[in-house]
Amino acid sequence: MAAPGENLRINSDRLWDSIMEMAKIGPGIAGGNNRQTVTDEDGEGRHLFKRWCDAAGLEMGVDEMGTMFARREGTDPSLPPVYVGSHLDTQPTGGKYDGVLGVLGGLEVVRSLNDLGIKTKHPIVVTNWTNEEGARFAPAMMASGVFAGVLDQADVYEHVDKDGKKFGEELERIGWKGTEKVGDRKIHAFFELHIEQGPILEDEGIDIGVVTHGQGLKWLQVTLTGKEAHTGSTPMPKRRNAGLGMARVIELVHEIAMDYQPDAVGAVGHMEVYPNSRNIIAGRTVFTIDIRSPEKEVLDAMDGRIREGIDTICEALDIQYKIEQVGHFDPVTFDKGCVKAIRDAAERLGYTHRNIVSGAGHDACWINRVAPTAMVMCPCVDGLSHNEAEEITKEWASAGADVLFHAVVETAVIVE
Repeated sequence: MAAPGENLRINSDRLWDSIMEMAKIGPGIAGGNNRQTVTDEDGEGRHLFKRWCDAAGLEMGVDEMGTMFARREGTDPSLPPVYVGSHLDTQPTGGKYDGVLGVLGGLEVVRSLNDLGIKTKHPIVVTNWTNEEGARFAPAMMASGVFAGVLDQADVYEHVDKDGKKFGEELERIGWKGTEKVGDRKIHAFFELHIEQGPILEDEGIDIGVVTHGQGLKWLQVTLTGKEAHTGSTPMPKRRNAGLGMARVIELVHEIAMDYQPDAVGAVGHMEVYPNSRNIIAGRTVFTIDIRSPEKEVLDAMDGRIREGIDTICEALDIQYKIEQVGHFDPVTFDKGCVKAIRDAAERLGYTHRNIVSGAGHDACWINRVAPTAMVMCPCVDGLSHNEAEEITKEWASAGADVLFHAVVETAVIVE
């Protein structure tokens, strides 16, 4: 684009300072963050974000899922806005950048436009989607899923955390249940900036990941029920060990994922053992299997093999099982026009770049169903994420936000 010009960049110091300021809210125990969705800490982070948006002259809207929409008006308010953003909630032991970079990078786009006195034809809306992580309340990408019509709002309001608290009631308790109907907004395009959460960009020394596709995902919650018994006095052949069953399923998931290399992945993350006593054989286990692939056929095949394997394992151990699908989305192909805008911006700015497939789920995966969508990625150290040691450099954040800035502004159309 001829304007705002190839040499224009966001204010990297301001972006970095904002990220560090947000990180003070809900600090973790090891340098990261614990700002889980609809907690008091989440509410505090939202208030800080709103104050920054107010200072930038943005008009804030909040829908019934608590998603925040901060609008910078365009010269033609009748046109659908260009949306940009991500999420402010974190994992229980999350990093300072996952999601936050995308929200504050979006805010920095409009701050930079204000600094430069640049007007766009389309409005621009900076977005903080509620409960992207899915750590406290499953499934992940909850608010964007309701927005896209793939999740039912009334149903997700009833979802409970480990303490039995309902999502809808907690959202209302922290004061961020808005009145705007979910999904009513028209979107011209949506862009999401995110850390890679993988090692490819850093390993290859690449500045920018141009995300062309997103992996499909299935979360299967498995409950195995055996029989509690004394670990010392129960003969081995007489045991109905739910813990042993879980161990065998964990190995099964790994073996199946390895059979579909190079792109498929699978693991068991969340695990609960009952009664969790050192001298009692586990009578019940509850755990979640996470499998992903950029190919729907592979994802479905993995699902089928896991279910068959669990049946075989449980029959051999004389234990019962229940499998519930608690999260799912099909592989995603992002909009070619939006992807091109990102790639062109990286080339225009002189950043090295490559196409990449997102291995993680993002709000962009659901919004892609209802509007043209694409993602920008920057490297992260050792590919580490969902960990308090998650780290990026100021230069990586700046490069990603620069590309985001140009792609968003080009799509929103500069008014001379």
